[in-house]
Amino acid sequence: MTRASLDKQPHEVAAMFDDVAAKYDRTNDVLSLGQARAWRRAVAEAVAAQPGELVLDLGAGTGTSSLPFVEAGAKVVPCDFSIGMLAEGKRRNPDLPLTAGDATRLPFADASFDAVTISFALRNVQDTDAALREMYRVTKPGGKVVICEFSTPTWTPLRTVYTEYLMRALPPVATRVSSNPDAYVYLAESIRAWPDQPELAVKLQQAGWTKVAWRNLTGGIVALHRGTR
Repeated sequence: MTRASLDKQPHEVAAMFDDVAAKYDRTNDVLSLGQARAWRRAVAEAVAAQPGELVLDLGAGTGTSSLPFVEAGAKVVPCDFSIGMLAEGKRRNPDLPLTAGDATRLPFADASFDAVTISFALRNVQDTDAALREMYRVTKPGGKVVICEFSTPTWTPLRTVYTEYLMRALPPVATRVSSNPDAYVYLAESIRAWPDQPELAVKLQQAGWTKVAWRNLTGGIVALHRGTR
């Protein structure tokens, strides 16, 4: 559980994402300095969805992260707890089977999916360990999990610059491009409070995942964790 989630109840976090839904993807592109799209490509490559496979895309928001799996010929279920995000996603991509769901109590049967992925949303779940166990439960034996999340830069000077950006530059930039700047102050705090790469790997192992590994993206600003059911 992150420090930020200790301060906000799940319904408050959901309402916050409802407020930013319309401009969320554009804001992310701006705040990530254009890196968000490259990170999404890295997730798609790591999942490596095959035609006919069933992928659960948790924290899918408007469904932007789900589109690469559709393009690969896989079947994807975009799932999010923000109704506002899902409504915006349905407006943009009416054919996507957008589904409302809580990552700690997923509305799916055991061993349903060939792969489960979540990008930049796990840290906003109130109980990280419960979410990792639920992902394990709904994944088929031999299936995989791919988690893309902000992490800890490995180079100390970059870590310092990154922290300064999060707490000083991000809020005023968000004020200009976002419909709810306060939401991005919360998001910056949640990033700072999030476990580093080895800590998240241990959490995955404790939830039952095997062959756990991670790859740093953009110097560790983002990490891509993988595991096998």
